[in-house]
Amino acid sequence: MFGIGTQELLIFLVLAMLVFGSARLPSLMRNLGRSAIEFKKGMRDDDSETPSETTKSS
Repeated sequence: MFGIGTQELLIFLVLAMLVFGSARLPSLMRNLGRSAIEFKKGMRDDDSETPSETTKSS
């Protein structure tokens, strides 16, 4: 997984808990997941609207 080992992942998670706090970290990850889903949905919608926009402008 991107060349990250178990020890590096654990260190990253511990640092994230120290920076954001254990109470705020789940909501932060939830919002990050929602924004990734919205971004993917927007990219799909953008791709599907592009041909129709070019036809309307012609």
